[in-house]
Amino acid sequence: MDVFECIRRRRSIRAYKKDPVSEDHLREILKAATWAPSAGNLQSWEFIIVRDHTTKVRLAEAAYGQYFIVEAPVIIVVCANEERSASRYGDRGRTLYTIQDTAAAIQNMLLAAYALGYGTCWVGAFNENDVKRILDLPKTVRPVAIVPLGRPNENPVPPRRLELKRVVHLEKFGNHPKEF
Repeated sequence: MDVFECIRRRRSIRAYKKDPVSEDHLREILKAATWAPSAGNLQSWEFIIVRDHTTKVRLAEAAYGQYFIVEAPVIIVVCANEERSASRYGDRGRTLYTIQDTAAAIQNMLLAAYALGYGTCWVGAFNENDVKRILDLPKTVRPVAIVPLGRPNENPVPPRRLELKRVVHLEKFGNHPKEF
């Protein structure tokens, strides 16, 4: 599948079929995540696979009642290993590069999942401390996203996008192109 088609057609899915996620597909999705760029190639990501129903319910509660994630056969919690990046880049690595690294990995994961016929949703609204407790994360590993994964049971319409000429600036901020 063409990468541009994946980018344009992928949607945030909040309803899932009960079909299991193939282990081979899960592995391919995680491999795609690990091929994302990362600061200094330190790959400051960690992935926690959750299938246990009780744990999924607890994660949904930590995500402020976003219970749709429980429907997904698999949840991938993407975490930032802050010390891995801080070992080379100090505070900037700990507070920024780990977020950039995991964000790139998440986007690869979402696109790979879509290409394989799965739906996902990047869930960022959750209580970090609750997720850390639920998953027994060490102090230096920060949860960044909860990503439910499964066959989609909905087909959302494309969301509106801002025009390029509104978000692109030429040479300095505020110089918008007439056409782009």
